[in-house]
Amino acid sequence: MLWIFTIEIAMRFIATKPTWTFFKSSWNWFDFLIVAAGHIFAGAHFVTVLRILRVLRVLRAISIIPSLRKLVDALVMTIPALGNIMILMSIIFYIFAVIGTMLFAGVAPEYFGNLELSLLTLFQVVTLESWASGVMRPIFAEIPWSWLYFVVFILVGTFIIFNLFIGVIVGNVEKANKAEEEDSVKKELSEVKKELSEVKLLLKTMNENK
Repeated sequence: MLWIFTIEIAMRFIATKPTWTFFKSSWNWFDFLIVAAGHIFAGAHFVTVLRILRVLRVLRAISIIPSLRKLVDALVMTIPALGNIMILMSIIFYIFAVIGTMLFAGVAPEYFGNLELSLLTLFQVVTLESWASGVMRPIFAEIPWSWLYFVVFILVGTFIIFNLFIGVIVGNVEKANKAEEEDSVKKELSEVKKELSEVKLLLKTMNENK
C-alpha cells in the first residue's frame, strides 16, 4: 500500500503543470508528508514507537475521499471557536469540582475526596456513564438533596456545552459546503469568460478577414 501511495503521488506531481504548484495545496503537502513518514519509519523495526507511527499511513484515506476532506476542513475551521467553548467548559468543571469537593468529600471520598478526584468524577458524570447508579445513588442515600447538584451539572455540562460543540461544527460544515459551492461557481464563471473571450477573438478575426 505504501508503494501504491508513492506511485500515485509521484504521478500527480508529474502531471501538475507547472510542477512547483503541486505544493500550493495543503492536501498535497499532507499526502507527501504521510508517504515520506511511511518510508522513513518503514525500516525502523528496532524502535517500537516508530513502528507504531507507521499506522499514520491510513490517514492518506482522508485526502482521497472528498467527503472526508470536507469534514476535516470544517473541523479545522471550528478550532478557534472550540477553544472558547473549552475555556467555558473548564470554568464550569472547576466550579462544580470545588463545590462537589466541599459538599461530598466526607460522604464519598472515593469520588470527591480532592479536586482531582472530583474532576475525574465529573468527567464520568458528563459522559452519562453510570452516573446515577454508580455515583449519585450512594451520595443520595446520605444527602437527599444531592440530586440537585448532579442534575444541574448534567443540564449545563452535557446538554448545553455539548450542544454548543455540535452547533459550531454543524455551522462550519455548512460554511465549508457554501465555500465549495462558491468556488465551483467562480470556476464556471471563469471558464465562461474564457470562452467568451475566445469567441470575441474569433469574431474579430473573421471581421478583419472580410
